[in-house]
Amino acid sequence: MNKVKISEWFKSLQSEICHDLETADGKGKFLADPWERKGGGGGLTRAFSDGKIIEKGGVNFSAVHGKTPENILKALKLPESDFYASGVSIVLHPKSPMVPIIHMNVRYFEMSDGTWWFGGGIDLTPHYVDEKDALFFHQTLKEVCDRHHPDYYPAFKKWADDYFYIKHRHETRGIGGIFFDQLSDNEGFSKEQRFNFVQDVGKAFAPIYTQLMTANHALPFGEEELKWQRLRRGRYVEFNLVWDKGTKFGLDTDGRTESILMSMPPQANWIYNYIPENGSPEAATLEKLKKDIDWV
Repeated sequence: MNKVKISEWFKSLQSEICHDLETADGKGKFLADPWERKGGGGGLTRAFSDGKIIEKGGVNFSAVHGKTPENILKALKLPESDFYASGVSIVLHPKSPMVPIIHMNVRYFEMSDGTWWFGGGIDLTPHYVDEKDALFFHQTLKEVCDRHHPDYYPAFKKWADDYFYIKHRHETRGIGGIFFDQLSDNEGFSKEQRFNFVQDVGKAFAPIYTQLMTANHALPFGEEELKWQRLRRGRYVEFNLVWDKGTKFGLDTDGRTESILMSMPPQANWIYNYIPENGSPEAATLEKLKKDIDWV
């Protein structure tokens, strides 16, 4: 199991997910935009816009390599060496505020000194939290995790709660999901076992999101719900630009800016000190944007 085969699988995953999303949307198409990184490697950005259900989004594949920036070596406490990083990253912003935003990332990282690990995860950011959708989402991820180890879901669910937390707002970005990083050959796992888990996470994405698209896109909404959607998109922007390590890594390693920032929504808004009316659906959603909720 080498880096070339891992990258080839990630690229095939990108194609499969794009096909499934186009089919579920029924209107929009992905624009393929290949790119090269000056320092080594490149990727393929597949951007989506103005669909029937998906307003804006992207499914990115990358395989980049080169000299590791000093600040990353210090952060990871690694000796000076070159890096290789490959993976697929997805963010989708729906037209309807009744359909949630979704993010997934699965990735592989390798250093020239032989150090390697996998990382990734899936999280869901509803504009309005629906408990049935939350149960379906978390139950599906738990089943994926349980096929590989009984400790995976509780550990990675907590990791997601902590990672996707907007500290300056004291709220979670959404209802969490799973998040994991630096999965290597420690704790008795082989490289093949770790990769098999990452593959199952990647393959779970399209069935999860196409079901949520189909179930929710026709629900009624009005201007009040659109206003709330733009405010929640603003929170998404805040997290990605202030806290997200993937965004910082991409920019620090001279990645392609357009691809890195494809996670930004088409429209977002900020209203000074906005407080939802007591008893409103918006206030009810804020009550559920907390860590350590047991959704399953």
